[in-house]
Amino acid sequence: MVDVRKGQGDVKLTREEFERRLRERFYDPEFEHVEREIGAVIAVAWNAYNEYRKSPRMRKAGPGFADPEFELPIEWLEARERIQQAEREQKDASRPGRVLLVCGAARHDQTCPGEMSKTFRLAMQAREEIDGTGLQCDLLDLSLLTAEYGRQIFPCKACVSTAMPLCHWPCSCYPNHAIGQVVDWMNELYPRWVAAHGVMIVTPVYWYQAPSVLKLMMDRLVCADGGNPDPTTTRGKQVEKAKALELDGWAYPRHLAGRVFSIVVHGDTVGAETLRRSLADWLSDMQLVPAVPQGGIDRYIGYYQPYATSHEALDEDTAVQQDVRSAAKALVESVRLARAGKYPNVDTEPEARPK
Repeated sequence: MVDVRKGQGDVKLTREEFERRLRERFYDPEFEHVEREIGAVIAVAWNAYNEYRKSPRMRKAGPGFADPEFELPIEWLEARERIQQAEREQKDASRPGRVLLVCGAARHDQTCPGEMSKTFRLAMQAREEIDGTGLQCDLLDLSLLTAEYGRQIFPCKACVSTAMPLCHWPCSCYPNHAIGQVVDWMNELYPRWVAAHGVMIVTPVYWYQAPSVLKLMMDRLVCADGGNPDPTTTRGKQVEKAKALELDGWAYPRHLAGRVFSIVVHGDTVGAETLRRSLADWLSDMQLVPAVPQGGIDRYIGYYQPYATSHEALDEDTAVQQDVRSAAKALVESVRLARAGKYPNVDTEPEARPK
């Protein structure tokens, strides 16, 4: 028996409330000159919302799916194709190795803070160590979520908690055109993770935890850890079918397994070691492999000193700078060994409880 629990209530908006919220996007008085056009746009948007056209452009899944005739969103199929291409390139031994360097800070000098983050500076030092080694370095600066127009990562909807096969690889929760959840960055980021042979995360501690820009990406990568690559098996998002699949036995495919990682976490008072352990556990659970030695470090910069002088504190802390460079070097060497088949592989024994 498949048990599906309901009871959180209806979230459908009235026509008036829908328009009020949408019009907030046109607050600038300059939009008054195109009021007629805005009215027409709102009418179309309401129709899409009222009829719940989540994915208005679909096509048959085609070969390689359990049900080739089942229609899937074109955007999802295109994201899947990019991931498959990235996977082919990642496995091509004739191509140079690739490192995904993640800058996890939200601060950007083109936004309200008016100053770059220390994390960005440390990431640039790591990049200097990676460049020139023969490996390609792909810098992922998550502060663009705060700085660039239209750049966003939507939160995970926790499909996994209902049933693992309901969580599709890549994520099919977005875009959702019916409720305006569009221009989601993750469809670009999934292939960048897949293409990498090594991943280096450089991040600060924000209020005892990972910065929200980093945590958004982390949550949306849950589909890389056991996610279902074939949405036709669940007929899209049919909960009953997903639960039945999991109860019949689910393989939990690890879509990023075997990649090497290193971590640099810095703070000013507390939390660096806790966040470093949390990130290492997260990546290890996805069967990525830690770079050794010095693949994971946590440090404090300007310990209990003023925020206003924290960049000066970093200038003076040459030991921290050297530790970051060492972590980058450790990752580079580990990637080389892994690609040559000389690096310790992940445990291939089946887990008693994968999730």
